[in-house]
Amino acid sequence: MSDEDSKPALQQEFSGENGRIHAPVAAKNRGDCSVFQSWQQHGLGGKRQHTVLEGSLVARAKRSKEELVPSNQITATAFKPLPRSLARHPHGLQPGLMQLPETPCPEHSVSSVQSSHHGCEEDGAKAARKSTREWGNQPLSVLDPKLWDLMEHEKSRQWKGIELIASENYTSQAVLEALGSHLTNKYSEGYPGARCYGGNEYIDQIEALCCNRALEAFHLDSKSWGVNVQPYSCTSANFAVFTALLQPKDRIMGLDVLSGGHPSHGYTIAGRKKVSATSIHFETLAYSVDPQTGLIDYENLERLVSAYRPAILVCGGSAYPREWKYENFRHLADKYGAILMCDMAHVSGLVATQECVSPFEYCDIVTSTTHKILRGPRGGMVFFRKGGRPRKNGSTAEESSYDYEEKINFTIFRSLQGGPHNNHIAGLAVALKQVASKEYKDYIRQVLQNTKALADAMVRRNFKLVTGGTDNHLLIWDLRPLGITGAWFEKVTELCHITVNKCTVYGDSSVRGPGGIRIGSPAMTSRGCVEKDFETIAELLSNAVTIAQSLQRDCKSQKDPKLASSSVVQSNKDVVELKRKVEQFSSAFEMPGFDTGSMKYR
Repeated sequence: MSDEDSKPALQQEFSGENGRIHAPVAAKNRGDCSVFQSWQQHGLGGKRQHTVLEGSLVARAKRSKEELVPSNQITATAFKPLPRSLARHPHGLQPGLMQLPETPCPEHSVSSVQSSHHGCEEDGAKAARKSTREWGNQPLSVLDPKLWDLMEHEKSRQWKGIELIASENYTSQAVLEALGSHLTNKYSEGYPGARCYGGNEYIDQIEALCCNRALEAFHLDSKSWGVNVQPYSCTSANFAVFTALLQPKDRIMGLDVLSGGHPSHGYTIAGRKKVSATSIHFETLAYSVDPQTGLIDYENLERLVSAYRPAILVCGGSAYPREWKYENFRHLADKYGAILMCDMAHVSGLVATQECVSPFEYCDIVTSTTHKILRGPRGGMVFFRKGGRPRKNGSTAEESSYDYEEKINFTIFRSLQGGPHNNHIAGLAVALKQVASKEYKDYIRQVLQNTKALADAMVRRNFKLVTGGTDNHLLIWDLRPLGITGAWFEKVTELCHITVNKCTVYGDSSVRGPGGIRIGSPAMTSRGCVEKDFETIAELLSNAVTIAQSLQRDCKSQKDPKLASSSVVQSNKDVVELKRKVEQFSSAFEMPGFDTGSMKYR
């Protein structure tokens, strides 16, 4: 072959209104029978390009005096890409530049070209499905190994540690399955039967099932009580009630945070800085416990209520170890014209199993978390009275009806929240089914026995408990007589793999330097601990006190809890030894929700 023969095919240019195209006229060129394959290879091949190419050739061929391929054979002709030197374009070959062989491929018809095009479409669909599988069906350990590794560390921490935070618990595998399910995908603003979106047939049934189970779990008649299970937390639920039933700057009374109340009931620092949204949007006044006994002073409470005249009176708290006298609150609410609301977040499990006095007998509104002692997913619930109001003694006025339902439902959605978390609602439905079981009642009884065993063991060791003991699932340990703060003790115990939380006790002036810690039994009871195990836990806590006191003397700083995180403290031989004992003790118990045998870090 001569040098002339090996050169690129001579290109003949044809001008026309649709642009330009080069067709080969070299007689020695052979046909490359792969029309769409060549186009696709160079980023071309769409239907529009094929039409433009064909139309341009036909129109220009008719006007040209040069020797051309007959127009009726153009669509049956295989096109050959130009050499790379002529085909430089961001998306492959320059549009409109294709090399046309002298001889058409007779076996390639228009239908075969279209069939090949459809084949490419099928290939694209397969690629799209493959891509979906790749991003959508990979396990977390493959898709995000860094996050998965952190989660495995947390799993190990939960298994090896002693969990004593009263507001924490372990949920079941069934609840976790619902939380991590496809229900996360569905948007369902509104309520069953009245959604803003279609496709909620089964979501409606799930939410209705959850509501029915909530009423059944707490022994409530659906004619007298309703429930909303959409709140994202109990704090959200509480604020929704206030927003629904009050006007801005209306008055609310709740237990002081320093006495064991919750900030969502109103929290103002030293009468100046308003911390919670409740205190920002409404006027709040706190009542307190007796500074000598740690118990609610009901006589002083009445003096405050009579002077302040709150629109809503709140009972319930986060760190109160004794029974609430709901009948006293009901008397005050009736006497001074207040709505009575109870936040039963901490004792809801006791209420459901009838192991304590029920606030439903006395209150107009009852709110609760859905985790904590209920062992469900994280969220909130609002229960509200409905139907006719009871007549007051001696009253001849017409019987009126409660108007809470519509106001509260509207405030939760649309005023404060968007779409509900359907996976949470499903998980809550599972937990409420468990709450209604005999096994759960046995669990709550064991929780109470374990708390009492722990309290007795602490008292025998001459530790001071607020109110001298407990009636429920938690106790408050006053550390001030030991010369250490709750913040310091919390840090030291964490290094030893015991989890507690600092807590104010009556007489504290600020939450920044709390004098005690709050201890609860629900989590370790969920793992199978009984009274004798809490005797062991009391001994481990006693050892932690000795270490905390010793470290405090060595570090010469009680006011800097961050110091407890230093490497010097972490490597302290007493800390290391206590941590070993704690992990040996805790890892002997069951772990609800996951298989410890498959953990990465054991």
